[in-house]
Amino acid sequence: MTVEWTRPDLNPRFVHVWRDGVELENKKHPSYNGRTSVFVNKLRCGDISLNLSKVRLSDSGKYRCFIPTLGRESTVELVVGVVSSIVISSERTGKDEVSSRVVLQCESAGWYPEPEVFWLDGEGNLLSAGPTETVRGPDDLYTVSSRVTVEKRHSNSFTCRVQQNSTNQIREALIHVPEDVLMEPSSSVVPIIVVFSFVCVLLLSALVFVVWKLRQNRSRKLQIGCN
Repeated sequence: MTVEWTRPDLNPRFVHVWRDGVELENKKHPSYNGRTSVFVNKLRCGDISLNLSKVRLSDSGKYRCFIPTLGRESTVELVVGVVSSIVISSERTGKDEVSSRVVLQCESAGWYPEPEVFWLDGEGNLLSAGPTETVRGPDDLYTVSSRVTVEKRHSNSFTCRVQQNSTNQIREALIHVPEDVLMEPSSSVVPIIVVFSFVCVLLLSALVFVVWKLRQNRSRKLQIGCN
């Protein structure tokens, strides 16, 4: 029996050829040397699946399986995807130690095909973020990064989701912003009002004291003049 696995876009087009119990390595494309095989113990059961190891991005394409003695063939398309981990960092928007807003940054390197980036709050609602920055490296892998500015919410947990639609691959990373980082704007205004009021009281007290002192001195001068 002969089993042929080919890629029509290659020259030579053969990926793996199995004939009379032997693999014909001299017929296959050089890029597949040492990386293809069939399950020999399953051939008599009708399983002629191709096993491809050390998968590369260049392996993407349409593969044709053909059995000459039966005149039957079938085609399948291989989509190669690469996924990676996610790193999230945070920073305050202002220079002061207390700010009601925090900027979150999500970055992930080593994706293929190009993925999308989404931000979600603790309830799973999409957040409005800036445009995703995408860089394609010399290895054809993509690095994506996204920034979003968040405020205090019912839940201070935020999720960065990197998603590939063509391969149905999703990676997520969660970050929790502490309460003391996301402070309500009013909490920073109250101490300022208290300090301002205290200063006003001191100034008013000083003014009253000065007026009282001037009147006392004037009264003494009048008494001396009369004597």
